[in-house]
Amino acid sequence: MDTTTIRVREPRELLALLPYQLGFQPRESAVAVSLRPPRGRVGLVARVDLPDLADRSQGPQLARGLVSHLVSDGARRGVLVLYTDIPADRRAVARGASTTAALTRAAADHMRDAAEPFLEEMSVWVVGPTGYLSLDCDDPSCCPEGGRPLSDLQSSEVGAHMVLAGALVADSREDLARVAPAPSAARRNAARAADRWAARGAAAVLVGPEAALRWQQDGLALWRAATERRHAGHAPLPPAEAGRLEAALADVRVRDAVLLALVQGTGDLAERALAEPTAVRDVVTGTSDALGAIVDPRRGIRPDESLVASGSGVLEEVVAHARSERGAPALTLLALLAWWQGDGPRAGVLLDQAFSADASYRLAHLLGDALASGLAPGWVRRSR
Repeated sequence: MDTTTIRVREPRELLALLPYQLGFQPRESAVAVSLRPPRGRVGLVARVDLPDLADRSQGPQLARGLVSHLVSDGARRGVLVLYTDIPADRRAVARGASTTAALTRAAADHMRDAAEPFLEEMSVWVVGPTGYLSLDCDDPSCCPEGGRPLSDLQSSEVGAHMVLAGALVADSREDLARVAPAPSAARRNAARAADRWAARGAAAVLVGPEAALRWQQDGLALWRAATERRHAGHAPLPPAEAGRLEAALADVRVRDAVLLALVQGTGDLAERALAEPTAVRDVVTGTSDALGAIVDPRRGIRPDESLVASGSGVLEEVVAHARSERGAPALTLLALLAWWQGDGPRAGVLLDQAFSADASYRLAHLLGDALASGLAPGWVRRSR
């Protein structure tokens, strides 16, 4: 999600911009773009899988949801860009000459039908492996069969600006959030440490609330020490420490305290949240304020780059060492940080990984609902 003011002077500038907005090169994708008045400023950019938008039963509903997001973003016009693995060919799309061409035509039809009552215009562009064209243009001098060459996009003003600015585009959506696993021996050491730490927590619960609370406080202390070392540029986490953090984050109260620690200006609120078996009033108020700093457009603040960098680094090391079925807490916190930074595509990929680890993880579902509804973090909505 980018808050830079960009106005579309010609379609190729928009097409050149979209991979940078998304952070990756779309494939078999449908990308809906909000154009806000008065001069076509680019607003919301939302991507879905092309087969989903083309689906006969679910596609129309998905299209209505996309149009609703564009309208809520203040769009008067919209653009749908369909990325396919077949050459751009208007006649092939019109005939549905192949499975992909038929999908392209169905996706365009669903989106236009949904947009007609609400938007002045919904133009459709197709980007293939070698060229791009408009489905609305019959002028061969403008949009020849096979499309205009993709090199046009690289030589656009927007493309040149992004290259000079050092902006990067990942090869695929998955590459946005790829965390390389640690060596197998390190992961085995981490797993043993995680099991020991979890067993210690289970024993503390049996002893009583105060013992359980001390175990939670120790888990938060582990997090504080790890992020402080990361901030100081010290060596990566030892496997045993990564394993202990994996087990600590599995506790909801520890996870929530870690989240509070990632919000600047909260001081010792995270520690106070674990000072009593149940939260006291000032902690509840402080927690509400901290969450408001993330989601509330009236109070929303940008995340602190240093805090997020240190926290994300530690969380990525936990994920690298974690067993696949135990990674949901760390992956969800990583996704939340990405979303707070305005990087919705990366957040979506991380959430997919969290759901693969634990399909029922509640915090992941809450964040997933925000992404699905097009909800931006508070500071982004305040700046619009």
